[in-house]
Amino acid sequence: MSSRDSILNKIKNNQPTEENQLPNLSVLGLEKFDVIETYKTVLKGIGGFCEEVNNIEEVKAYIATHYPTAKRKITTLPELADIAETDWTTVDPHTLEDVDLNIVKAHFGVAENSALWVTDAILGQRVSTFITQYLAIIVNKKDILPTMQQAYERIGNLDYGFGTFIAGPSKTADIEQSLVLGAHGARGLTVFLMG
Repeated sequence: MSSRDSILNKIKNNQPTEENQLPNLSVLGLEKFDVIETYKTVLKGIGGFCEEVNNIEEVKAYIATHYPTAKRKITTLPELADIAETDWTTVDPHTLEDVDLNIVKAHFGVAENSALWVTDAILGQRVSTFITQYLAIIVNKKDILPTMQQAYERIGNLDYGFGTFIAGPSKTADIEQSLVLGAHGARGLTVFLMG
């Protein structure tokens, strides 16, 4: 018997007893790391920026300092209405082509890959996070989950029309094996960890 056949036989003879049973990953100890530090480290590694803030006023101050030349800023957050447009969510999506900065809030984040879960309920328009030059997402520290498994457990039965995980600025390494940020979406992502 070949090695391949031996492996396939072992797999065949060791199937889960329940049809859709998922493995118990808790034995791996994945929840035992510093969730916030892991989130920040992974985000930095994929080209994003992280800023820890205590409140919306600190978000406003950061935006004023780091995006002073942004001509058009949009948000779905009423508390940011004094620094960004809030009446854009029902306009033709094509009118968003000149947006420099979009500020939204995530439902939660995931430490292991720095992904942020957003849905149409908080995006305004789906295209807004992809067409903007720069993206800023606010997430509460208490809403950072350790693993994707926990993230999928959290969204499993929720009702939403559109949802996506966003992790870092857009990027590609297709051209000459060179990493290019902002190739087909936001050129930069700042995550505000609040709390």
